[in-house]
Amino acid sequence: MGNFMAFITDNKIFNGNIGIFITMIIYMCLVIGIGVYFYKRSQKNSENYFLGGRSLGPWVAAMSAEASDMSGWLLMGLPGVAYWCGLADAFWTALGLAIGTYINWLIVAKRLRNYSQIAGNSITIPDFFSNRYKENKKIILGIASVFILIFFTVYASSCFVTVGKLFNTLFGIDYHVMLIIGAIFVVVYTLIGGFLAESVSDFMQAIVMITALVIMVCVGLVKADGIGNVIENAKAIPGFFKLNELASPVVADGVQQSVAGFPLFGEASSYSVLNMVSMLAWGLGYFGVPQVLLRFMAIRKPSEIKSSRRIATVWVVISLAVAVFIGIVGRELMPISDSLNTASKAENILIVLSTEYLPVVVAGIIMAGILAATISSSDSYLLIASSAVSKNIYQGIVRKDKETDEKTIMWISRIVLIVIALVGIIIAWNEESVIFKLVSFAWAGFGATFGPIMLFSLFWKRTNRAGAIAGMVTGGVSVFVWKLVLNPLVGGIFAIYELLPAFILSSIAIVIASLATKKPSEEIEKEFDLAKAGIDEAAIAE
Repeated sequence: MGNFMAFITDNKIFNGNIGIFITMIIYMCLVIGIGVYFYKRSQKNSENYFLGGRSLGPWVAAMSAEASDMSGWLLMGLPGVAYWCGLADAFWTALGLAIGTYINWLIVAKRLRNYSQIAGNSITIPDFFSNRYKENKKIILGIASVFILIFFTVYASSCFVTVGKLFNTLFGIDYHVMLIIGAIFVVVYTLIGGFLAESVSDFMQAIVMITALVIMVCVGLVKADGIGNVIENAKAIPGFFKLNELASPVVADGVQQSVAGFPLFGEASSYSVLNMVSMLAWGLGYFGVPQVLLRFMAIRKPSEIKSSRRIATVWVVISLAVAVFIGIVGRELMPISDSLNTASKAENILIVLSTEYLPVVVAGIIMAGILAATISSSDSYLLIASSAVSKNIYQGIVRKDKETDEKTIMWISRIVLIVIALVGIIIAWNEESVIFKLVSFAWAGFGATFGPIMLFSLFWKRTNRAGAIAGMVTGGVSVFVWKLVLNPLVGGIFAIYELLPAFILSSIAIVIASLATKKPSEEIEKEFDLAKAGIDEAAIAE
């Protein structure tokens, strides 16, 4: 016991941060309580565990979708980008995401909710695609499941990075220790509660996240003596407060240089229309991210989606705007600091501002918000990835046409959860990992792999199985080729965010492959018409 107390004292938990630590522990206990409460219901069968029995109300569906989507990226990654190089990258990314959120809820949500039930009562995204095209040989199911496994492992690693940075910055605890502890906590919580517990806790976490952001930006503006001072400081940095230029920190070995306590910036770099379009393309990712699409499938009634759309859009617009502005405010309050002097460390800006300027308990709420964002996302990622293996690969392909008991599926899911977490820890092991970059790659992967085929599946009757396979493979592979080969080796126009070209290439592949092969069967076309009619009738009724 004495050694434990010494460990805590040595790591500064009792040196000014005990209130923050206690607040975060209380929050974690509350989250675990939600998981325990829903334990019995979630373990009833795989549909309850993976989709919550399609019982989400409009508020829970909307806010859990956005909380699981935004993750620690919203509270650390986005403010960090704004703090490091100014407004342009962060603004155009946020704008693309806000537009994408609204359009996704507007055109995809209702039809997917209806279609997923019509197409064999699908409870996962690979299930839906496979059932939509009436597969006998489960090729679509396998391809979709593999890509989900790959990109969600990267996503999970970004969440573990967030936990490591959070506790290392706050308490001085070793980054790698907290990486492991955070992963264990998320895995245990996901094993206990499943989708319903995850969605309810995500609803609560969405409230904490937006509260944390608003509190911090309001206090920051007061400490900076008003918005005028913040803007004047931003304008004084070349390119920092412009939408068509990018600030260029002067760095040596990745560390920003300073003179007499003032950070050094070089000449601003041009931010072209191509750059703007590239960042706006983040909005395309929404059509393919499973954690959001699953909420569409799980909402209680299609008629409630209109309310969910409004709730989700308002939450996203406020959260993104405030997150970006926190980075701008941070440059006024903390122009340079050892905790913020690299692109990776810049993602600590919200943590540094909170502990510096807020009362301990309020700072604890802010830190709980960051933890909330991380938990809400990582449990979604692990749950969906594990379902891809247990429900889709094992039950759908390995045990095809053979009876599989629910207990076996649940046990395979648990094993896969642990394996994914271990791989995620390995990816996140580098302390200089940048959350924004990890998330952007996984986001591009999902957007290009599933976004085009989701839209074509819902809205183009002529799309067939060959088109679906061609689109997913082209989109997924293009993300890797563009990011890892063309971008670093060629540059120029190939430096564009990989989601945009991969999305376009996937769409082209779907059209060509569908038109070059025979049209869908009469049964598939009939289901398409039923899904479409359900949406049209609902729209008329409203």
